[in-house]
Amino acid sequence: MAQVYLSLGSNIDRGQHIRAALDALAAQFGELQVSRVFESEAVGFQGDNFYNLVVGLRTDLPVGRLAFQLRGIEDANGRLRAGPKFSARTLDIDILVYNDLTGTVDGVRLPRREITKNAFVLQPLAELAPDAVHPVENKTYHQLWSEYDQASQKLWPVEFIWP
Repeated sequence: MAQVYLSLGSNIDRGQHIRAALDALAAQFGELQVSRVFESEAVGFQGDNFYNLVVGLRTDLPVGRLAFQLRGIEDANGRLRAGPKFSARTLDIDILVYNDLTGTVDGVRLPRREITKNAFVLQPLAELAPDAVHPVENKTYHQLWSEYDQASQKLWPVEFIWP
């Protein structure tokens, strides 16, 4: 079974879509590790604030099949793919890491570059898996977060209850 970390984000009916995603992930993969939920300003475009979190799970699905399953959850939550890359969305689920795989696997770039670029990915990942090691940087997520320019992107924890 592979250890996988996913990034979830939403800025349209945020609570509804994040809860629906967590429900779907739990139904498909069983027990989840769930970080705190953070609110952050939109990055790369003007828009409503996002809710973001990281989820850990174990799966025997290969990367491509997992990506397909995640797209299905996004689609079931009204995800539209026709707009610009940086735009409002009901639900975005990205595979951050899949074990220690690196490079492009089944069309998915691993580890996801946003881990070291965006506070809304790195902070919840560092909280959820502080001692796990980034397979390229060879540093723990806690180390990466402590070295990150934390003033560069605003985010703050929000009260969020699931289930």
